[in-house]
Parts: sequence; structure tokens; C-alpha cells
Amino acid sequence: MFNSLLAGGLTAQSFLICTAVSLVLGLLTALCFSFRASFSKSFCLTLAILPAIVQVIIMMVSGSIGAGVAVAGTFSLVRFRSEPGTARQIAALFLAVALGIALGMGYAVLAGVFFLIVTLFFLLLTLVGFGGGRDTQRDLRITIPESMDYEGVFDDLFAEYTTSHSLERVRTTNMGTLYEIRYTIVLKDEKQLKAIMDELRTRNGNLTIVCGRVSTESAL
Repeated sequence: MFNSLLAGGLTAQSFLICTAVSLVLGLLTALCFSFRASFSKSFCLTLAILPAIVQVIIMMVSGSIGAGVAVAGTFSLVRFRSEPGTARQIAALFLAVALGIALGMGYAVLAGVFFLIVTLFFLLLTLVGFGGGRDTQRDLRITIPESMDYEGVFDDLFAEYTTSHSLERVRTTNMGTLYEIRYTIVLKDEKQLKAIMDELRTRNGNLTIVCGRVSTESAL
């Protein structure tokens, strides 16, 4: 069942079969990992053709381990020179590369079974909301005057409106005349967002306050 299509050597038929499977699995990978997420068009296109590209490379080097290390190094360089991706994007890329390697060695059935196991498991976890605790977290950025002591200045409000809060970063802005304080908070009640924003606005002298959800697609 899991025998390699290349056991008798590379032929035009085995090459076309592996390439067709690579393209289909690449397309399905892009569709699966785009479920409940927003990827750029270029990333989806890349994900769709990546297994076929890796497959051809592996076929050309006849499954050599040394060449496989070289391929991994090439992808590392590409990754290093690009913008950091989300954890989901990285997982999708690794899956596409793994499928390409398997198909490059002729294991079409194995690649298909592995794809089904991983993607079904991924979709199941997505549907049940696994790891969704960060959905309730909010990124809060408050600007205060330089003269205000930021240590514990909002602790009473956080105690009233949040279940947890942590100070993430403090930086100066506007030529050092203002502080921007960044917190991660979890509200007791999402409907109280306006109330705490009004309280904070009164406390910081009506300077800028920005509050948004912490991304569930944070980079590794």
C-alpha cells in the first residue's frame, strides 16, 4: 500500500502521477489552512505549488540525505529573509514541504494518508476552539504625561474591570514628553469595555488610548 512509485526508477508516468498528487494536496492544504483565517493571495498560491516544487527537487537528487539538508537550508534562508509569519502559516509550510518530500520519493499514498490525518485533526481543533484562550485577551495601550507615575496608576481600575492584567512594555513618545504603556488584559465582562475606556481616559488626561484583541495567530 505504501510502496514507492519510484521503486522501479523514475518514469514519465510516475512523475506525472506524483506531480498531480502534489498539486492537488498543495491546493487542499491552502484551502484547509485558510479555514477561519485570512491569508494573502501570494501565500495561498505559494502553498499550493510548494509540494510540487519540493517534489521535483527531491526527485532530481534521488532522495539524498545531504541534498535534503541543502533543501532545508535553502528554505531557512528564504524564511530568514522574509517577514515573520504566523504559527498557522509556518505549520502550513512545513506540511507542504513534508508532502513534497514524500511525493519526491514516490510515496503518493503515504502522502495522501498523512495529509488526511493532519488536516482532519487541524480542522477538528479549529472547530472546537482549541487554544482559544487568547481570544479574550486585549492589547491595551495608554498614553500618559511624563509627569505621571505609571507604576500602579491604573491598578484599581484593572481590579474592578479585569480578571487579569500584565504590564508588557513602557516606552517614551513625542520627544520624551509622553509615556506609552502597553498592557495585556482580560475583561470580566466584554460589555464593560467602554466603561473602562472612559475611566482610563479621565485618568490619563484624555490622551490616546488604543485597545484591541490580541491576535490568535501570533508568531512563534
